[in-house]
Amino acid sequence: MSEDDDSERLRQLEARIAKLRGGDAKRPHQEEHYSQAQHAWRMVIELVAGLMIGFGMGYGLDVLFGTLPVFLVVFTLLGLAAGIKTMMRSAAELGKDRDAPRGGGDEGAKDGD
Repeated sequence: MSEDDDSERLRQLEARIAKLRGGDAKRPHQEEHYSQAQHAWRMVIELVAGLMIGFGMGYGLDVLFGTLPVFLVVFTLLGLAAGIKTMMRSAAELGKDRDAPRGGGDEGAKDGD
């Protein structure tokens, strides 16, 4: 008789879990929104970091050699280019993740070819 009680309690627990999982229809949209914001901030930080590193290296070399604006301008532009390149790579990675097939049956067919 205790097995019947346990199996009944297990069924009730599974029903409660299924009910709770079904009620979170809005949650994935919110998580996707925050994920997009995180990607945007990541790209902004990559761009600013490239600029700051280039500026710091250029300023340091100018102070070291006494040629104030030369290396500062060159390395700031190189830092900007590096930041843009990294930002574009992140955007391509995000686009590749978005275009990837999600949980479909096509993946099994491709593996069998």
